[in-house]
Amino acid sequence: MDLKRRLPLLRWSVWRMAPGIRNINVTGQIGDGREAAAVDYVLANARAGDVDDVLATIDKFAYEKAMLINVGDEKGLLLDAAVRRADPALALELGTYCGYGALRIARAAPAARVFSVELAEANAANARRIWEHAGVGDRVTCVVGTIGDGGRTLDALAHDHGFASGALDFVFLDHDKDVYLDDLMSIVDRGWLHPGSIVVADNVKLPGSPKYRAYMRQQQGKLWNTVEHKTHLEYQSLASDLVLESDYLG
Repeated sequence: MDLKRRLPLLRWSVWRMAPGIRNINVTGQIGDGREAAAVDYVLANARAGDVDDVLATIDKFAYEKAMLINVGDEKGLLLDAAVRRADPALALELGTYCGYGALRIARAAPAARVFSVELAEANAANARRIWEHAGVGDRVTCVVGTIGDGGRTLDALAHDHGFASGALDFVFLDHDKDVYLDDLMSIVDRGWLHPGSIVVADNVKLPGSPKYRAYMRQQQGKLWNTVEHKTHLEYQSLASDLVLESDYLG
């Protein structure tokens, strides 16, 4: 493997992103234009209508041009497997970014309706361009908002998109790590999950979601059965990470 792929600190794009990380939960972007550049790169280089090629092109951009903060290729395989196991008719992602995670979900569950909640309109616009180019724009929807906005986004999912009791088969958490647990509990409180629904949480070690991990450990065998997957932070193999895959017992 190329040394710069394995060791992220050798990449200038990693150093460039450091100042923007402080604002990612406010702006949704690193702040140096890499997200828009990734979209332009995909549209110029990936075959239209080819989901596999679009995903591979995003990965190529993240390795060779500028590092991105989507789930990435290594952890993406864990996401794929969990989606296939859930076989969802309805899937929800929290944290759209450039649309990569939702695209992986759509590929692994070709019959599913996929909804992705994103705080930044700029990210939503970028993701929609990528989904259209990949040919899945008709079944992947971005809802701009946050779960913690006093119920407005949850109400929109219910009233506008058909989220109802027991209807939600799969959830992917990849947004603000500090609110993983609060947002999941808001979804549980709505009654949308059913026994057998699967929740996957990225970056539980880095940047880290300790409250969420502690909760899942405390609820093991009660409300949830959780497997902790040891893996690496996206687009490198130096820093370790955890992906949690949790089955809802109801």
